[in-house]
Amino acid sequence: MMTVKEISDISGISIRTLHYYDEIGLLKPTVRNEAGYRFYDDEALETLQQILLFREFDIPLKEIKAIIETPGFDKARILATQRKMLETKKHRIEHMLASIDEILKGENKMDFKIFNKTEIEEMFEAMLKNMPDDLKQTAITEFGSLEKWKKHYIEVVSSVKMQRSYKKMIEWYGDKEKALDSVKNPPSKEMAAAFLRREENILNRLYAKKNMPVNSFEIKELIGEYGFITKKLYSLNDESGFMLALAKNYRNEKVRKNCNQKYGTGAAEFFAKAIEGFYIK
Repeated sequence: MMTVKEISDISGISIRTLHYYDEIGLLKPTVRNEAGYRFYDDEALETLQQILLFREFDIPLKEIKAIIETPGFDKARILATQRKMLETKKHRIEHMLASIDEILKGENKMDFKIFNKTEIEEMFEAMLKNMPDDLKQTAITEFGSLEKWKKHYIEVVSSVKMQRSYKKMIEWYGDKEKALDSVKNPPSKEMAAAFLRREENILNRLYAKKNMPVNSFEIKELIGEYGFITKKLYSLNDESGFMLALAKNYRNEKVRKNCNQKYGTGAAEFFAKAIEGFYIK
């Protein structure tokens, strides 16, 4: 058994906070002696660890209490979800630290020449290889010839705006080689179809909880799952930037309209806010 002071020293949580957790029934001491002193066992310490992990994601104490008291509370599943959340947070912090280091070294110059002409031509050939024949023929007809289409593609992809987008893409993949490989070798049709089915399932479950706060554990758990499958599908090093770009896309007029028609009124904005609530700190 440990005293409240020992628990405070181990966890870094103040004695006053531990007393408050006792008062609201979030973390009760294992026993109290006749003098009223609180004592905690290893199971109580484990519960405190769960609480602190929830607090790391700004989950309100009231909701943490409800989760912990839920019949059939699965600690292993919750820990797995929390681990994924912490990995995402870790990657985001690492990127922030890297940016600060570049600024301190004076290396934060904007360079948009991400892919050279040869690499862009390879990207065009990869696109041709994976494009359905009917769409390919439509594009050739629109531009007048395959060569004219290729020239237009190279000009667009070489622009500052597109190169800026690819710079973000490299951050998602971790390095240029992985980003380029993802363009040349997109997911198979079978993988993409499986992803779309799972994505639709997640979004349906997410919309069913549209009346819950976006910072609730239930919402964050679903967004964590959404980010996880996205990361796996595209082999991303860090999916946070991709997911935030996806949130922005949900506010695109055409996407918003289609999304709301498919899932329900206000779905697109709710999805965007849920993603931002998970990935923006």
